[in-house]
Amino acid sequence: QVQLVESGGGLVQAGGSLRLSCAASGPTFSSYGMGWFRQAPGKEREFVAAISWSSSRTYYKDSVKGRFTISRDNAKKTVYLQMNSLKPEDTAVYYCARSKGGIATMLNYEYDYWGQGTQVTVSS
Repeated sequence: QVQLVESGGGLVQAGGSLRLSCAASGPTFSSYGMGWFRQAPGKEREFVAAISWSSSRTYYKDSVKGRFTISRDNAKKTVYLQMNSLKPEDTAVYYCARSKGGIATMLNYEYDYWGQGTQVTVSS
């Protein structure tokens, strides 16, 4: 069975950095695209970043381009989100998710497994 567990969230000052990790259990992790989403209080969940099974393709929300980097280590069954130059508007619960296929996708409905989330709070 597939389980995803996020870690690495916390409180950071504006301009600081955090590295989120998502550890996956279950078989064939390397066959699937992975993504990061976030949800702030009172707002809808939104796409942040995605990566294909081979790491050959990545997609990012426009507002995080140049600041966030998604990567994966298939041997460790782990996907990462390196977040630099953090802004208060990045404050949210961050979720990792597994795609139904191997591509990188920004579409919410293309994901079938979700982690429990990790809180990221950026102070001004």
